[in-house]
Amino acid sequence: MDWSDHALWWPDKNSWLTRTRSTLDQYGVQADAFLHFTPMHKTLRVQLPDLRYLDCRVDFSMKTFNAVIQLCKELGIRHPEELSFCKPLEPAHLKHNYKDINNKKNKDSNGKIPADTNTFIHSQSPTGSNGSLDKTISSPLMCAPGVSKNPKSPISKPAITPESTWKKNQNNSNSSFSPNGNINSISFNDSTNLPLSVSPITPNSKARSNLLRPKSLLEKARMNVAWLDSSLSIMEQGVREFDTLRLRFKFFSFYDLNTKIDQVRINQIYEQAKWQLLNDELDCTEEEALMFAALQVQVSLQVNMPQPSEDNNSSTNAVDDDIDAALSELQVTLEGSHVNTSSNDITQVPELQDYLRFLKPKRFTLKANKRYWFTCRDLTLRLYKTRAECDSHASPVYTINLRGCEVTPDVCLTQQRYGIKLEVPTSDGMSDMYIRCNTEDQYAKWMAACRLASKGRSLADSSYDMEVSSITAFLQMQHPAPVPAINPQELDITPEDYMPPRFLKKLKGKLVHRILEAHANVKDLSSIEAKMNYIKAWQSLPDYGISLFIVKFSDQKKEELLGVSYNRLMKMDINSGDHLKTWRYSSMKWSRSQTKWCCFRFSPESRVFCQFPSRRLDTVHPGYVRTSDHNTILLRVRICGVTLVQKGVVYKVNCRDCSACYVGHTISYLKVRKARHKLDCRNEHEEGAMLSQHAIEMGHRLDFDNVSIEDREQKRGRREFKEKLHIMLNENCCNKKTDVNGISSVHAGILADIKNNPHLAYSR
Repeated sequence: MDWSDHALWWPDKNSWLTRTRSTLDQYGVQADAFLHFTPMHKTLRVQLPDLRYLDCRVDFSMKTFNAVIQLCKELGIRHPEELSFCKPLEPAHLKHNYKDINNKKNKDSNGKIPADTNTFIHSQSPTGSNGSLDKTISSPLMCAPGVSKNPKSPISKPAITPESTWKKNQNNSNSSFSPNGNINSISFNDSTNLPLSVSPITPNSKARSNLLRPKSLLEKARMNVAWLDSSLSIMEQGVREFDTLRLRFKFFSFYDLNTKIDQVRINQIYEQAKWQLLNDELDCTEEEALMFAALQVQVSLQVNMPQPSEDNNSSTNAVDDDIDAALSELQVTLEGSHVNTSSNDITQVPELQDYLRFLKPKRFTLKANKRYWFTCRDLTLRLYKTRAECDSHASPVYTINLRGCEVTPDVCLTQQRYGIKLEVPTSDGMSDMYIRCNTEDQYAKWMAACRLASKGRSLADSSYDMEVSSITAFLQMQHPAPVPAINPQELDITPEDYMPPRFLKKLKGKLVHRILEAHANVKDLSSIEAKMNYIKAWQSLPDYGISLFIVKFSDQKKEELLGVSYNRLMKMDINSGDHLKTWRYSSMKWSRSQTKWCCFRFSPESRVFCQFPSRRLDTVHPGYVRTSDHNTILLRVRICGVTLVQKGVVYKVNCRDCSACYVGHTISYLKVRKARHKLDCRNEHEEGAMLSQHAIEMGHRLDFDNVSIEDREQKRGRREFKEKLHIMLNENCCNKKTDVNGISSVHAGILADIKNNPHLAYSR
């Protein structure tokens, strides 16, 4: 028997013993320790975004991030960093913050406190399981849906759902997945053998019934607790063999969607977007909902139709062999932008001018739009009473800097309303302003200008015309045709499968006819084109790509909402969702204090502290941010992690295998000191800091991925003094005793204040 896939699992420490060069003594394993000799690859049931289930073999010993990469490689999904695993949730999970559940304070029968379900990490248990996947009436609320224990059914047998589950052919371990959706060695349990690039029209009823419909912003924020920590293994987060996890796109910044090689990826993104809209996770207008339903109908009609990419391989290959086409495609891939062969020489700075209506809401005043002459040039919006004042170079009534502002569409085609909402950053927070356009063409031009200006791009940017065309096409798809292209009697359309619940009662019997009227605009699209239009329209929604978290700011006692997007953080109203303040990543540094407080620093004098009640700070997951100008650069940003490019800091490194920690200080970059510590830990002959001695002598692993900044100080004497304070503050420091020379008990009061109020460590 081949034992190469086996490894030792230590239930009490909830960790794998994967360092084969280390001895059991270096791991701290004693004679009475209980270890499991178990395979690292185990069967995991994975629910895809289209609600189908896949029984697959996953390495439970590697980090979740790497496990997702391996799975996506087999499924033929490119850019796996955009996806992650999450645990299934139940409606009851949306009602409370996990930290505040009363049952969690109760102790189990053995006297131990139940596991912190906030992070999916096991408590110490001799069996290696704390029941985090089991839900009973007496047990505390867990992060995963309950699976009732049945003594007649052994845990080694997975539940079978014949109508939706498919798995690999176990007879062929070398099964492969084609990126074009042609899956080899896959046996479906149902009658329809569909590739991953095509999803069933009607999903499994049981899987759909388990989908959550958040009714408030609070419930939307609590849904983010389900994500697994990417830096821990699946096994370390309470997942066992034959358990169920959901594979979802977590970071809404999709890179290089190619219709030729990303058919599986595009289909799964489309399915996740569809269920987000149908479950009211994203708000949209009635016209937008009908447009989404029409595109969904077109995708359903194209399922059994031959697609150009599948039937015309010879002609496609002939085009691909053309040198000019290949060079153009290569340039698009490398630059991440549209290749415009026409050369338009700009001899003057472009400027947009027109009469529009403007409103700046004020308290205790009537809301009325006033007509102004607008000019947009060099990221600045200027408003004049008349065009003559502009021509005479008079002072404008309003001058608005669009750089860094938030742009939200306010459009209703049935009411002929074409509005633009601007949230402009000011010293007092965000200031709301409204612009009202008269026609669609006017709206498309000014909306495109505002969007580009908010990103720091002027009208001279080459993407302006593309943005205008995209907005115009998006509006055209929302216009219903006078006569449906298909007779409503010929199609069996269930409105619940195509429209969000809030529109079902409003439209009632007219719903099918309205959907088919909207379908007339997209009836000529192929399946992949309809999905791409659906994704682009989804990305145009105001709330797209914003992940919500419940936080408590240091100067507030009540809970507030923090929105995390690909380029900014937003303090939001917890009831209405209005943006109260916006912080751009480009002007922000962040760090964490111990395990509860997060510090966002915008300048030496401006700092914001917040706390995450619904999650441990360590498990607010890393995000992936792609810069708008260089789409090929992928920046990994830990939302509440440490910025390693800071100087003059007091830092702390924790041990993963015990409660020890090390406190040090450095005047150089923290990443340089971190690299030096890593080198010392690998070299057993050179005498390094106590940190490396602890790692070498005990054989323990140090958590260099989560180095925390305890304090900042540029002057050496003060920095050394603060280092000594933090050594005394941490009881399990492995520093030398001589490191605290000069510190006496008179500082006990200072240390007590720091323990009670972590954010005081940053105040001066």
